[in-house]
Amino acid sequence: MKRIVANNKKVEIIEDEVPSIEGKPSYILVKTLYSVISPGTELSLLAVSEKRQVHLGYSAMGEVVDCGSDITDVKKGDLVACYGAPYVHHDEYLLVPKTLYAKVPDTVEPKEAALGGLGAIAIHALRIANLQFGETVVIIGLGVLGQLIAKIAHAAAYNVIAYDLHESRVDMLKEDNIKSFATVDEMEEALRIDTKSRGADAVLLCAGGKRSPLTHECLKWIRTKGKAVIVGDIEPDFPRDLMFGKEAQLLISRAGGPGRYDTVYEKEAIDYPYEYVRWTEGRNLEEYIRLVNEKKIDVRAFLSETVEFDDAPQEFEKLLNKESSTLTKIIKFT
Repeated sequence: MKRIVANNKKVEIIEDEVPSIEGKPSYILVKTLYSVISPGTELSLLAVSEKRQVHLGYSAMGEVVDCGSDITDVKKGDLVACYGAPYVHHDEYLLVPKTLYAKVPDTVEPKEAALGGLGAIAIHALRIANLQFGETVVIIGLGVLGQLIAKIAHAAAYNVIAYDLHESRVDMLKEDNIKSFATVDEMEEALRIDTKSRGADAVLLCAGGKRSPLTHECLKWIRTKGKAVIVGDIEPDFPRDLMFGKEAQLLISRAGGPGRYDTVYEKEAIDYPYEYVRWTEGRNLEEYIRLVNEKKIDVRAFLSETVEFDDAPQEFEKLLNKESSTLTKIIKFT
């Protein structure tokens, strides 16, 4: 099979063996139909691939071609959304544990399902914020992840205020009647009016940049006892005085939810008890599929650019050289 990797800061297509399901009763073998490029994460991996090979990708969907003996919820021929490296990459075939896939109904477009990994990450970020109905959330940075968070928060009836310095990204959310702004002054004025100058219940930082002034600014935007949630690749540099003055909470959202990076949950495919860990990464993935299926969120704006598998390395080059302003690109395998 073919797979896309970063090798010495270049993106390449290599040949590898199809993974075997033998001895994996809790796994399925998936023939990939679409996978999603996540520019922030994957360009970071590309940057650290000097003198080594790094596998790329973590969100995809495809057709089940084989099932382990313990699999009962899907069968050969079913479509599934899959999430999470090292089980999900830009590979022609994926060997996925039962805790990291969700069945895709016929009413969901395959390309929509391919965004499932990003959807799970967006959902988990909102769960970390632990907002209640009617509370105000400010979302800073409207890349594909920030966009998804804003859409899901809006569907949950939170009061959403979003900001990005790119007008085009701001306009995408305005189509969903979400309050979004391309200047800080406009965003702050909307926040002042909506909260009667009390401040947001939470600010989600979805922008990149290790040393960002946003870590200081966001503390001015939250209310007393409000929350700052780091979602993007930002160094947590928060001034003590500002945090102390508001008794602010600092939270970090890690990937798609409980279970991520736990070998028992992922590699051994042993799920956490539903009663005690309600929203695992796998259940967040299922929830994304439900939201799309029930038309609670519209993700079609992220599906406009599909690239053929063999052309993917050039598309990574365009993203790396900032020749493309696209939020994400969908890789087509067939």
